[in-house]
Amino acid sequence: MGHAGMAAAAVRYLRSTGASTAEGPVEALPRPDLRAVGDDERAPVDQGEFRRVLGNFATGVTVVTAPAADGEGGPAGFACQSFSSLSLDPPLVAFMVARTSTTWPRIAHAGVFCVNVLGAHQGELCRGFAVSGADKFAGVTYDAAPVSGSPRLDGALAWIDCTIHAVHTGGDHLIVVGRVEALGTTDGDDAPLLFHRGKFGQFTL
Repeated sequence: MGHAGMAAAAVRYLRSTGASTAEGPVEALPRPDLRAVGDDERAPVDQGEFRRVLGNFATGVTVVTAPAADGEGGPAGFACQSFSSLSLDPPLVAFMVARTSTTWPRIAHAGVFCVNVLGAHQGELCRGFAVSGADKFAGVTYDAAPVSGSPRLDGALAWIDCTIHAVHTGGDHLIVVGRVEALGTTDGDDAPLLFHRGKFGQFTL
């Protein structure tokens, strides 16, 4: 199923959701302890206020892609702001994805992914990968990342080719950790695409 180098973490995730795999049964990871907010505790912050305040933190913008897994018609991809480097030894990166994402199960099935770091000129490309239900790769030029075969988007400032290393729960999101297998940058000094207070922008000195 998928690539020969599929990570054990992805397999555990798939089995915990009821998907079938070629190997024997593996116990799902234990669920985290949960508890209700007590009457004497402060209620959770308003979601609108949470978005407004956290929107002041400017982030880079990426597109996370994966090759088509067995039985799927084409590659998968989605726009992602919540990407970060995680560890130097071993080389790990992480991204967060909503549990409701329809793209994430396809990436999990593939067991691999490529993070494409977008340049300031790629705002429209990002918008195309931010919608659901459409052919996100229509008219998009890309080649295959060297290890995973995930789409490496033409014009991206940098690419990080990964195998899924672990998947953790994080509220209404999943925290996906990837082990870096290969990476590189493109020639040139293009500015990165940034996202701040709901709008795209770019870095200037």
